[in-house]
Amino acid sequence: MTNELLYQIALFRLYPWSIRKEHQLLDQYGSASEVWSHIDVPGMDQAMQEAEQELAFIDKHQLSTYFYRDDNYPHRLRQCPDAPILLYGKGNLQLNKGKMVSIVGTRMATDRGKDLTRRLVLDLKELVPDTTIISGLAYGIDVAAHRAALEAELPTIIVPAHGLDRIYPNLHRSVAIQALTNGGILTEYTSGTEPEKQNFVARNRIVAGLADAVVVVESKRKGGSLITARMANDYNRDVFTFPGRTTDECSQGCNTLIAHQQASLILGAEDLVQHMQWATERTLPIQTELVELTEGITDTQRQLLDKLHEEEDGMHVNMLVMETQRPYSDVIADLMMMTISGIVKDLPGGIYKALK
Repeated sequence: MTNELLYQIALFRLYPWSIRKEHQLLDQYGSASEVWSHIDVPGMDQAMQEAEQELAFIDKHQLSTYFYRDDNYPHRLRQCPDAPILLYGKGNLQLNKGKMVSIVGTRMATDRGKDLTRRLVLDLKELVPDTTIISGLAYGIDVAAHRAALEAELPTIIVPAHGLDRIYPNLHRSVAIQALTNGGILTEYTSGTEPEKQNFVARNRIVAGLADAVVVVESKRKGGSLITARMANDYNRDVFTFPGRTTDECSQGCNTLIAHQQASLILGAEDLVQHMQWATERTLPIQTELVELTEGITDTQRQLLDKLHEEEDGMHVNMLVMETQRPYSDVIADLMMMTISGIVKDLPGGIYKALK
């Protein structure tokens, strides 16, 4: 096995930015050692030398490895076409156990964003105790998610953009050390890999691919967490976000995700659990009667609600625009307000459904 691991590492060192090429070669020849015996390309000697050094590093620090064809490889990530062929882990990692929720957001998180993150994680602990929290240890929402998981005694997985010979940012080292006892650190990068800009973008696909659901707590209009959300959508993962005021800079990206039907709106863990159908009879309170919920809604919201009641499976927002002859922006604003109030539920693909 050690010999095969050596060739797996060497294959990555030979094609560090060509993951699809690695998959192609493995599919063609069956194993990394067979790939090595059938190819003749520049750089093989250097790649093998670097692999031998990395294998020594793995043995010295007692790291775990996860090859994408092995049983211990995270099965959710294996479904992704650009999944890393080899992952390196440290800690008590359970990559195929329970529910997996990735929580991401801006590095410039507000107090509101940090509070939303903490409450989301603490409530998930109560509603779905076998949840694992995934994030990237960055400033802001990422580290808030890890800290909340540690507080709730939920497993948390840190996915860095560098090798396991360092922690970045160093200020969060204590969080990473605590995570090793219940969760751990998982990366595709070998030791010596610096946290360079391009690595963070590539890292985001692992954060998205590991999860059942991805939650964007706060994001600016062009925030990096929007890249994670897009990748999650590409992987057919459920994406959620918290709405905010249009004047709040850290809510602009979240509101855009909702407006473009790229994320479902949530107000907390209960909404996520219901949407994911993780609820049990003991976990969620009984919904308030519809009569009580609909008190005080506007005439235009009532019109939309009446239309939604005509279709048991819900209606697409574009159909509601056509049938009410109202501007799209006005319709989506009313739907958002009713979703926040718990009268209407937004489903994937721009579908809205009245709650009975």
